[in-house]
Amino acid sequence: MADGTLKVGTITTSSGSGTINLGASGETITSSAVMGGGMGKVLQVVSATYGTQESTSSTSFVATSLTASITPASTSNKVLIMVSGTETASNNLSHCITTIYRDGTTNLGDSSYGISYAYSGAGSAHSGISMNYLDSPSTTSSTEYKMYFRGSAAHAQYVQNAGALSTIILMEIAG
Repeated sequence: MADGTLKVGTITTSSGSGTINLGASGETITSSAVMGGGMGKVLQVVSATYGTQESTSSTSFVATSLTASITPASTSNKVLIMVSGTETASNNLSHCITTIYRDGTTNLGDSSYGISYAYSGAGSAHSGISMNYLDSPSTTSSTEYKMYFRGSAAHAQYVQNAGALSTIILMEIAG
């Protein structure tokens, strides 16, 4: 078989429908193109759960054990981060504030109010955590996303309460 270049705009079956097979069993086809691609397509999904209660009395953000890593295929791709779980503000007039950090250095939320928080007006208050963030990490290196939390005052604040699971889901979105 002769080597050569084939340049076409569209390839269809003779009937106009069905499957076109490229290569035979055991052969590898490589391409730098995004196959069947387009912006917005989900390329990969990574998830993790954690269910052990954690607490802090710090007013600075501290890391939790809820973490997941993803390696984007292109620097133009985005990562959709979705975090769910529970949090407790344990004292009167206090907040349990949660956020997401990229690689332990970049807070993706507000520096004061994070992305989600529970507020306790009287006694302790329990709340669901729901954080969604579309990140542009601009890298093809492994990227870690982790939930962090803090209190608004030096009172104990809690996440992953009493047997509840917290979940983090990462979706790479074609850019």
